Amino acid sequence: MRKPGLVASDVDGTLLDPMERVSPRTARTVQRVVASGTPFVLVTGRPPRWVPTVVEGLGVSGVTVCANGAVLYDAAADRVLQSHVIDPMLLHDVARELRHELPGCAFAVERTTDGARDRPHEQFLAEVDFRRAWPNSDIRVAGTDELTGKPAVKLLVLHKHMTSAEMAAAAGEVLGSQLQLTYSTTAGLIELSAPGVDKATGLAAVAGKLGVAQEDVIAFGDMPNDVPMLEWAGHGVAMRNAHKEALAVADEVTTATNAEDGVAHVLDRWW
Repeated sequence: MRKPGLVASDVDGTLLDPMERVSPRTARTVQRVVASGTPFVLVTGRPPRWVPTVVEGLGVSGVTVCANGAVLYDAAADRVLQSHVIDPMLLHDVARELRHELPGCAFAVERTTDGARDRPHEQFLAEVDFRRAWPNSDIRVAGTDELTGKPAVKLLVLHKHMTSAEMAAAAGEVLGSQLQLTYSTTAGLIELSAPGVDKATGLAAVAGKLGVAQEDVIAFGDMPNDVPMLEWAGHGVAMRNAHKEALAVADEVTTATNAEDGVAHVLDRWW
C-alpha cells in the first residue's frame, strides 16, 4: 500500500495494551502521523465518555467514531457531532424478543448527550442484573421500561452463562435485520445498533468529510465489530491477537500483538 491518506484504529485490543494503556512508542508514532498532516481517527465501540482517557494517552485528538459507528464525537471540542439512534418502540420490541430467546439476559443502553462530560448519569442505564455482572461506576440502574423509553445509540445484552458468539447466533435468528448486531468481547455481551450502522459507515462518513478516498484508508482492528471497517478500508490490518473473524477478512496481519505495539510496527513503514 502507498502511504495512507488516513489512519483509523480500533481502541481495545488494538491500540491499547492489555492494561488499557497507550504505550509511549504507540503515542509517539501516532503523534508523527498527525504532525505529518495525515488524519488519525479512533474507531471504537466505546461511548464518548470513555474516549478522553485514550486521547490523553495519545497526546492528539480529533473526530472519533464511537459506539460502533453510531456516534461521531469531536474529542478536541468535547462535542457530539452526529448520532444514529434506535427508536424506543423498536428497543421495547427487541428487548421483549430477546428476553424470551435468551432467558436470564440483562439489558443496558447507551445514550448521547452534548459531550462526553455532559450529564454522565443520563448516558448509561442498565438493569440491576447487568450492574451486578458488570460493576461500573458509570451505570445508573433502571427498569426495562425506563431503558427502552427513550432513543438509544446502543442496546447491550449480557448473559453470564453464554459466550458472545452463542448469544449472537441466537439473537441473529430472532432479530434478522431489525438491528445491527455485533460483539467486541467473547465474555457474554452483544451490542445492537440502528440498522445499517457499523464501524464502516462511521469511518466512511469521517473520510468523506475529510476528502480522503476509501482506497487511501488503512484501518486496524481485532474483533468482530471491526470486520466491516477492515473490509471497507483500502487496507485492513488485523492484530496478531485478533479474533478469527477479523483475521479472515484482513489484508494484513501484524507481526506483533497489541501488547507489543503492533499498530506502531506497521505505521513505522511511513512515519
